[in-house]
Amino acid sequence: MTSAASPRVLLADDHGAIREALRIMLEAHGLTVVGEAADGDVAVRNAAALRPDVVLMDLRMPGRDGVSATREIVERGLGEVLVLTSFDEDELVFGAIRAGAAGFLLKTADAQTLVQAVRTVAAGEGVLDSRVTRRALAAISNSPSATDVDATGEGVTRADLTAREQEVLDGILRGWSNAQLSHRLGISVPTVKTHVSNVLAKLGARSRSHAAALARQRDR
Repeated sequence: MTSAASPRVLLADDHGAIREALRIMLEAHGLTVVGEAADGDVAVRNAAALRPDVVLMDLRMPGRDGVSATREIVERGLGEVLVLTSFDEDELVFGAIRAGAAGFLLKTADAQTLVQAVRTVAAGEGVLDSRVTRRALAAISNSPSATDVDATGEGVTRADLTAREQEVLDGILRGWSNAQLSHRLGISVPTVKTHVSNVLAKLGARSRSHAAALARQRDR
């Protein structure tokens, strides 16, 4: 998904008051809210109809949950998914990582952090709130079911990556953006994007967070 001056956002949350608060917050900072959804089925339908840059996704919703909706939205290429989660949703976060969500933020994030995260995800980069991912990725690495994170790329290890790709993967694990990787590694942003794409392809990952989960598991 390419960046835009005003990313188009779809809000998916079963609480109308929360959707309204998010709408006010985002629109006050120049973002465009193109639609809303109160459950996963509506989120998928509206994403298909409206083609937002970013779907701001709650994970706990009645009927179809946010994890299942995220999986279909990502698989169909209907938009990037930025998950809003709380401290008690580890299992759902694991599922969203496997489903290919591009970013994770706590619901307590302030307006500036949320707006910047939406813009970052709309630009095709990942957002990994360390308070979420540190716990989630550690738990995935220690989970007996972690080996089924994805069958694609099974058996791929760091040894299968080039030296530069390993450096990029290390940056992904630290939550670095493309711009940060470019600065720290002394290479251009387009080159960074190429390396990130190669890392994801070799690991069989759907997103940066998914790649981090797979790398943590395979480094055990």
